[in-house]
Amino acid sequence: MGHRDRLLAGAKRCLYEKGFGQTTARDIVAASGTNLASIGYHFGTKEALLNAAMIEAIDEWGEELGRLFLDDPDPDAGPIERFEAIWTRVIESFEEHRALWVSSFEAFRQAQHSPELREQLSDGQEEGRYGLVALFQKVEESTVDERLARTVGSFYLALLSGLMVQWFVDPDRTPSGSGMADALRTILGSVQLTEKTEPPST
Repeated sequence: MGHRDRLLAGAKRCLYEKGFGQTTARDIVAASGTNLASIGYHFGTKEALLNAAMIEAIDEWGEELGRLFLDDPDPDAGPIERFEAIWTRVIESFEEHRALWVSSFEAFRQAQHSPELREQLSDGQEEGRYGLVALFQKVEESTVDERLARTVGSFYLALLSGLMVQWFVDPDRTPSGSGMADALRTILGSVQLTEKTEPPST
């Protein structure tokens, strides 16, 4: 493992242990076994290194989640049952990766003053849209087109972000995977009822 990879690994460790705002360059050096000059050589600044580490850590979380559902434990489960199972696992991961998500919120604030970080986060969100469609719709990510990513993917991303915020503020009243599935059933029922009662267009 070269210095660059060691810096990224050390920065990710610091994100989990200290958070985005509390990590110093010396913390990263200590965690990676490198030196301060390496940060400047490979990334320019500590902030750029932490940004790259956070994006990589979030990508790894998405890959981990995808692997959990690669070998479907219940291939006969319907779409809503799969929806519930995925959200149950996502909510569990909030606690397992709490420090990472706290760091991501800190990074969102930093992005208001850093066009480079905002671009990185934007690219990460775009990748997330495609990945979420593939995960929930049970399709290969390579088959997800731009329209699905921008519509369905953005919908799932909004659910993920909103659920995460609720969980951080009040985990006891944040809906479970079962609650998310019940909400979906209710919404679908309302939509179907509306479609049945609307007069035909002339």
